[in-house]
Amino acid sequence: MNIDMIYGYLLHLLTGFALVGVFVLIYLRLTPFDEIALICKGCVAPALSFGGTLIGFTWTVASGIVHIPGYLPFLAWAAAAMAIQLIAFLILDRVLPNIKEALESNNVAMGALIGSISLSIGLINGACLS
Repeated sequence: MNIDMIYGYLLHLLTGFALVGVFVLIYLRLTPFDEIALICKGCVAPALSFGGTLIGFTWTVASGIVHIPGYLPFLAWAAAAMAIQLIAFLILDRVLPNIKEALESNNVAMGALIGSISLSIGLINGACLS
């Protein structure tokens, strides 16, 4: 193992974590409810919704790391994938009525649906990067 491999590993690892962190911050501000507060109160529905979204975007970042040669192209595609995932939630929020109320009232079926759709979008998004 040489120093370039270690540098590349650390660069992608830290960038991956940073991208997921930025995504989480934007997503939590974009949604019309406070997932973290609801999750801390023990609500399963927002945990399922947020978890699916988080895994979906993380899958996309991981796919980008594996399939996109070059650091700058990886960053560009990751930013595009982030935009797709966020736009998908905005569309979902318009298509599915009362998401806010459903998650705040701990409607587990709605949380599972949103999480599953978000995960599906992330999987497709990630597959497109290969």
